[in-house]
Amino acid sequence: MGKTYRPYDPRQSFLLPPSPLEWLPDEHLAYFVLDVVEELKLSAITSKYEAETRGQPPHDPRMMVALLVYGYCVGERSSRRIEKKTVEDVAFRVLAGGNHPDHSRISEFRRIHLEALSDLFFQVLMLCRKAKLVKLGHVALDGTKMKANASKHKAMSYQRMKEDEARLKAEIATMFQEAESIDAAEDARHGKDQRGDELPDELRRRETRLVRIRQLRAELEAEAQQQRREEAAKRDDDDEPPPAATGALPSHKIPTDKGGAPAPKAQRNFTDADSRVMKKGGDYLQGYNCQAAVDEGHQIIVARAVTNQPPDVEHFAPMVEQVACHCGEPPRAVTADAGYYSEENTAYALTQGIDPHIATGRRKHNEPPPVVHGPAPKDQGLKQWMARKLETKKGAAVYARRKAVVEPVFGQIKEARGIRAFLLRGLDKVRGEWSLIAMTHNLLKLYRATRLQPA
Repeated sequence: MGKTYRPYDPRQSFLLPPSPLEWLPDEHLAYFVLDVVEELKLSAITSKYEAETRGQPPHDPRMMVALLVYGYCVGERSSRRIEKKTVEDVAFRVLAGGNHPDHSRISEFRRIHLEALSDLFFQVLMLCRKAKLVKLGHVALDGTKMKANASKHKAMSYQRMKEDEARLKAEIATMFQEAESIDAAEDARHGKDQRGDELPDELRRRETRLVRIRQLRAELEAEAQQQRREEAAKRDDDDEPPPAATGALPSHKIPTDKGGAPAPKAQRNFTDADSRVMKKGGDYLQGYNCQAAVDEGHQIIVARAVTNQPPDVEHFAPMVEQVACHCGEPPRAVTADAGYYSEENTAYALTQGIDPHIATGRRKHNEPPPVVHGPAPKDQGLKQWMARKLETKKGAAVYARRKAVVEPVFGQIKEARGIRAFLLRGLDKVRGEWSLIAMTHNLLKLYRATRLQPA
């Protein structure tokens, strides 16, 4: 016998109005989400409930998935706002089927099933491929810096950690001495039924901050030592330097001194320790580097990733590899801006049978590309070959398509849907949320290509 859930039938008829199917236009996104959720395999989610027989029946996972998916589609990610929408918004009411799940249940559902929810990216991508929205003739790669759920002003350097740790230890010792000298006064103030040694609020705040500083300092030191061991192992394993193009996603490297200890300017953020200060335009933000590989045909995201490594160059090979893994074959051509260029990345693409178009340097706005004259030099290296390739009429035309393919995707996510910062904290959770964002981007493309086509 299967798991029993609370009643859920979004198509159940009512007296007024006669049916929820009449509450919205036939082509409304909410109905499309309902249909797609019915097609998705949710066994990774439902299996967690099958063996649980205690307590009240949980909300139907299909409803919870539908609410979250629709919420991310329209830029409503807050569990409190989704709860409110199930009362006030017709589309959310239809999806909830008359239920009003508490915001804590919505938040907990997302937390518990984040990995399974992020895996829905692949299922929706398969639906896009089935609808022939993915061609793999040209895939454009780019990254965008997304703000973490943390302030850059909450970051602290390793040097500051050591200074604050010493200062707080001295302040706490002084306060304990003062507390001991006024025990009698405290007893008189609090009464004999109190111990009289309760920590004052100011001391509790200092102790809490000291504990957090020690924790972050220990994490920095442990990570720095792990980096040193890994680098030593690489040197021992092979005298030749390893190629830059590998399938593993990069991670932020802690700046260290000659002894392997964190450099004075190495930082950790109190609120989200995995996030990093990154440059975005002419400013800096506390955030993550969000990557997307986008197919030219319908701007479908065919690979996505998040790291805390600001430079883009080490993301090229892992993203191309993910495209091939998701779609069963590599793209025929890949474009990327100068942030991704390296000779290793160029060689990697060529060995995979991919036609790479990676800018070798940045050109000023409206600066025309150089004109190619004569045959290619026989002794040119990979960088010269790539630069010359993009200066040809054909190469320049292919590379020019990059901006129209990938850059609008980030605009659609950040501007049209209003998703400019993460709600969740920690690299693993942020990766799950970016997968939800990318999945719902593809879902919207599928919706517009299939449901909104003129009859």
